[in-house]
Parts: sequence; structure tokens; C-alpha cells
Amino acid sequence: MLKIILIGFCFLIFTAIALTNYTNAEEIHFNNNIYTLKYSTFSVINKGYENEYFLNNQNKTNWIKMIGIYYYPDESNPLKFADNKCKEVENDETNVLLKFIENKKADKAALSFLQYGNNKNKNFFEYNIYKYEKHPDKGMMVLRYADRYFFDNNNEITEIGNNIKKENDNYLQMIVESPIPQIIEKDIDEN
Repeated sequence: MLKIILIGFCFLIFTAIALTNYTNAEEIHFNNNIYTLKYSTFSVINKGYENEYFLNNQNKTNWIKMIGIYYYPDESNPLKFADNKCKEVENDETNVLLKFIENKKADKAALSFLQYGNNKNKNFFEYNIYKYEKHPDKGMMVLRYADRYFFDNNNEITEIGNNIKKENDNYLQMIVESPIPQIIEKDIDEN
């Protein structure tokens, strides 16, 4: 009887640990915020999964802050890929490049930029940071942090620009130092 109770207890502990790890894989803690996986899909273009994490009451169609994890199994050169993205940012008049850094020894790169956008007739700047690095097995992983700043007038634009300029190096360093979470390969769409 005691053996059956011990086996049952061990099974419960194992199940609890497994469920805890599964739950943690669907949450990211970053800069005192908790982001939850609310969008995941297989990208036909990239041939890998895309995971997007949002704050509690936000989702893919309505968000202010988000974190993205993207897997590109067929991309083998993160530095070249990041350099091409940097050129795309520079050539798009809705973007302002903030910083591009490469670490050739580690085969990693990071890019930060502002992008003008409009959602439901509200103007905003989207602050983006992307980190590109090799996947441990095959391909490339991308970590993205994005924050939208809505504005109504030029004074707010100046204030947004000053805040981002002041914080860019700090956020860039946090993203560069953050490990890229494992990609979750399942379809999720919580809109």
C-alpha cells in the first residue's frame, strides 16, 4: 500500500514539474513585465515558427508592448541577414535607424530603429530591437522587443524621441544579453 502511495506521489510531483515547465515556456519576464504567448504560427516564408508574446490585456491586433521569437531554419548567416535588414530600415522613409551592432566572433548582431505607424487613426512610433544569432542546431533565431508610443502633436513626438534616445542603449544591452527562449511549435491565435 505504501509503495502505491509513493508511486502516486512521485507521479503527481512529476506531472506538476512538467506542467510548470510548460507554463513557463509560454511566459517571458522582461523589464518587470510578464509577456504571455498569444500568437504562434508556422511561417511559410521563413519555413519556421513565429512566437509572439504580449502583455495581459493585449494581443496581435491590439498591443503596446510585445516580444517576438522567430526561427529561420534555412538562414545560416545572422550577420549578413542583419546587415540586409539594416539596409532595408535605412531605405524605408517611415523608419529611423538608431543603432546597428555586430559581434563577428559570436556571430550575432542587433538592430534598433523607430518606425512610424497608424492604428485606428492613431499615430505612433514603434520602437523595435532585433537580435539575430545562430540556432544551436540549424538556422537562425531572432529575438524582437517592440514598444509603441502613441502621439497627437509635435511636442509629444519630441518627448518620445528624447525618451527613446535616452533609453536605447540600455534596452539594446538588455536584449543582447537576454537568452533567446526556445521556440514553441504549435498554432495559437488569441485575438
